Amino acid sequence: MFQNFTVKADPATVAPRLKALRAAMSAENLDILLVPHADEYQNEYIPACAERLAFLTGFTGSAGEALVFHDTAILFVDGRYTIQAAVQTDPACFGVGDLVNDPPISFLARELQPGMRVGFDPWLLTVAQARRLESLCEKTGAVAVATQINLIDRIWTDRPAEPMAKVTLHPVSRAGLAASRKLAAMAKNMRAAKVASVVLTDPSSIAWALNIRGADVSHTPLALARMIVPARGRATLFVEGAKLDEATRAELLALVVLAEPDAFEAALATADGPVMLDPDRAPALVGVLIADAGVAVVEARDPVIAPRAAKNSIELKGAAAAHRRDGAAMAAFLAWYDQQDAATLDEITIVRKLEAVRTETGARLGMPLRDISFDTICGAGPNGAINHYRVDEKSNRKVRAGDLVLLDSGAQYDDGTTDITRVLPAGEVSDEYRRHFTLVLKGMIAISLARFPSGTRGVDIDVLARKALWDAGFDYAHGTGHGVGSYLGVHEGPQSISKRGLAPLHNGMILSNEPGLYVEGSHGIRIENLIVVTAPKPVPGGIMPMHGFATLTLCPIDRRLIHRKLLTTQERRWLNAYHARVRREITPLVESEAVAGWLEQATQKI
Repeated sequence: MFQNFTVKADPATVAPRLKALRAAMSAENLDILLVPHADEYQNEYIPACAERLAFLTGFTGSAGEALVFHDTAILFVDGRYTIQAAVQTDPACFGVGDLVNDPPISFLARELQPGMRVGFDPWLLTVAQARRLESLCEKTGAVAVATQINLIDRIWTDRPAEPMAKVTLHPVSRAGLAASRKLAAMAKNMRAAKVASVVLTDPSSIAWALNIRGADVSHTPLALARMIVPARGRATLFVEGAKLDEATRAELLALVVLAEPDAFEAALATADGPVMLDPDRAPALVGVLIADAGVAVVEARDPVIAPRAAKNSIELKGAAAAHRRDGAAMAAFLAWYDQQDAATLDEITIVRKLEAVRTETGARLGMPLRDISFDTICGAGPNGAINHYRVDEKSNRKVRAGDLVLLDSGAQYDDGTTDITRVLPAGEVSDEYRRHFTLVLKGMIAISLARFPSGTRGVDIDVLARKALWDAGFDYAHGTGHGVGSYLGVHEGPQSISKRGLAPLHNGMILSNEPGLYVEGSHGIRIENLIVVTAPKPVPGGIMPMHGFATLTLCPIDRRLIHRKLLTTQERRWLNAYHARVRREITPLVESEAVAGWLEQATQKI
């Protein structure tokens, strides 16, 4: 299966590794070392060979940084991972800091002294991140030192090899637009901006621009590569030749020049200038190499991000099909769950079954499951309160009567990426749990019903999901929604619905809608659908058209967990209409009359 449950974190390894790292720091005359959760491509999910933060600290979450001093060390994580970090690392070695409210750069601003040397790997920090660190060091009299060799790699004797998965072609029938047209549009925009070339360092952007996919990163179909695109002439793709079969090589050679990755640094020095570079995506070393060659740089957002985020009609058609298929799998799984004595289940059994059902359903409906879109989060009882909990053989918890089971999962199909969270009851649950569930549901419905004018940002509507929770004295420490790719990353920018969601929401952007409520040591609740921004439409009696959201996810929301009196008439109408649509669209796709009968019951009106 795509997910494994091997215990990845062992706090006992932290102390000796930290000791070895400090010895390496002493050899390089460094007082402090910054260790981010990053690879050389700034991916969110990174290959095993780049899991340096996990190797050092034991922490396996997808976001974090560490500061290592000779006498102390701090692991910084965001609100999703506070509980997980405390469990996975050795508290005698690493304190846990706040990545959002007091990040490493703020911590250093208080701690740096003149003459201190702060080391960092210039492949792992972006241009903007390195600039902030260097500016801070200059102000305090400290020195930022770009290391020639990553110091963790020096002590990681059994570091995994670089990934070498095959590159595959993503057909125009799925992508909706030929790669030649994408490259031509990019070049035209570059000429208009008076830019001679652009350096793309984000594998997601390259995957979209060239209509290729890969398997170098778990659960995200990326090929690790870089590309230089000139305003006139052919782009050069820097990718391992061994990853290309004959058909893929031939297709790519019709579009670009192919080169090995080790030719990239030299090519930067001869790139036509001005060169467009995204300071928030490109590794710091890339900026240094271009500057050292005397090539002018224009800093701007990666030009692929905006068109990639606004899905075209073919991509949206594929997303809808993927969600219907995934809805059929979820219905089969939930029907199976309701037939079990929940107290005989554990988290791993649930995860295994869901993946098996997705695999079977995809094969039956003619679209194979390519991967899961992230490690399934299955938290029973108190484990559900850990936002991004990942079950392993050590943490695996049996479901107990009265528990809530938080199940957050997703799939990768050739035509779309899914992400869905549902909460499963283990028998009768308390009125408190039902009240909490309904408060979360009210927030999810509020986003689903939202109308908003052009130019609205995610930050402007985030409060809609939180109001019912705030009124009751609750909140959640994660965003309400993240962007989602088209058979690409399950997390995609620039769009989000969150307190930091500053990007305007445009037609065709896919986002998650996932408010939550978490009570440490007791339970967690999150309800998640994917939604897509719709074109502005007139509002009866209004004076301007408004955007809205169309829901992609099609799966029952457990009616047994709803405190009906807490829902308004409008909220009940939305839920009943949603369930009627789920029943209508999913019933023809399910595998048996038994599942169809379960679906009929699960989608009754309230």
